[in-house]
Amino acid sequence: MSSHTFVLNGEKVTVDVEPGVRLLWVLRDVLGVTGPKYGCGINVCKACTSHVNGKAMNPCSVPVDQISPDDEITTIEGLADTVDADLHPMQEAWIEHDVAQCGYCQPGQIMAAVALVRAVREEGRAISESDLDGIRNICRCGTYTRIREAIRTGEQHM
Repeated sequence: MSSHTFVLNGEKVTVDVEPGVRLLWVLRDVLGVTGPKYGCGINVCKACTSHVNGKAMNPCSVPVDQISPDDEITTIEGLADTVDADLHPMQEAWIEHDVAQCGYCQPGQIMAAVALVRAVREEGRAISESDLDGIRNICRCGTYTRIREAIRTGEQHM
């Protein structure tokens, strides 16, 4: 075992696990953070999408030893805190558009959407249809039309 330290949802945490353990298992099994969901474990379904330093990443594909003590991991549980509100504007848009059916993929979908909005804003533009097409999070219920509508609404309020 070895110690690994990083910032999780605004708080510095230290865990004692083997270096190759995937970050998803550290979040869920060691730290009890259940927002990032296990879907495939191979970076395909993206149900576990979270942020590292504000950018989307999939903790199922990242060994904990690749995370540095200064890295800031944000999961759906900490997203609202990034805007000092009860809910993040993207979460509110999800509710407004009644996106969730089973809800399993929704934390990852929302985290991917927020990262996308931030990325295109850094480029000084709005989200395009091509950007929306680039989101590869899988929704088994097929609510893709409502997801796209919610992202556009969330973008307006972020």
